[in-house]
Amino acid sequence: MPSLAQGFDTSARTEICVLPDDDRCQLMKRRSLLKLSVVSAVVLTVVGGTAAMWKPGLVGGKLSPEGRLAMGALARVLLGEALPPNTASLSRHLDGFDALVGALQPAVRDELALLLGMTTNATGRLGLFGHRTALHELPAAELHQALQGMRLSAISLRQQAYFALRELHSGVHYAQPDAWALMGYPGPRAV
Repeated sequence: MPSLAQGFDTSARTEICVLPDDDRCQLMKRRSLLKLSVVSAVVLTVVGGTAAMWKPGLVGGKLSPEGRLAMGALARVLLGEALPPNTASLSRHLDGFDALVGALQPAVRDELALLLGMTTNATGRLGLFGHRTALHELPAAELHQALQGMRLSAISLRQQAYFALRELHSGVHYAQPDAWALMGYPGPRAV
């Protein structure tokens, strides 16, 4: 009766090396090393390429230029008419965002840096917003639709990202004295 190994190529099977001078063991070690090298090269290329293209949303505890563009676009849509349409108002808002980021605990700042990094990178935007296009290049209606998609998403991480962005922008905006006058709030009373 023929054995199960007949008809199969058994030269590639893994064997335990009993003697280090066995030629078959050396061949298997070389073959495994070559496979490992190829797989490692592919993994490092993918990881290294992604890391090289990563644009941080925060640099030195402040919004990066890409981060300012992304947060500016989000502020315009999230705050709507509450944010005056002039450039000076948006600049003050983003400066307030920088001040908020500087006041955060390091662990919270690190988490926010990850979220902002996802808004400034095509792959992150695709996962969060469903668009690869930079947020400041999207028409307001499309960005609004993308934010609604995040808010109503079945994926809780997308919802959390939406609510974090909304709360951060709302908090920064309504903490500024310029916004108080628009709401008819006279400001805090002197004690």
